[in-house]
Amino acid sequence: MESVKRANQRLRNYPLLLSKCSVTAAAYAACVTTDLNVSHKLCEKEFQLFKQCLQKAASEMKTRL
Repeated sequence: MESVKRANQRLRNYPLLLSKCSVTAAAYAACVTTDLNVSHKLCEKEFQLFKQCLQKAASEMKTRL
């Protein structure tokens, strides 16, 4: 049951992580929503920046994604 508690705690941290990366999240969302025909790797640069931001925020909070 300890693993379930840790997983629930990680899920509770997601809103905090997303709030710390709101600028990159908005940039990625804007890129994805500009065209109805989203293709593979269309917004790769924005996604990588968002991913790096989440990873950095998670390491600062000493948690995993």
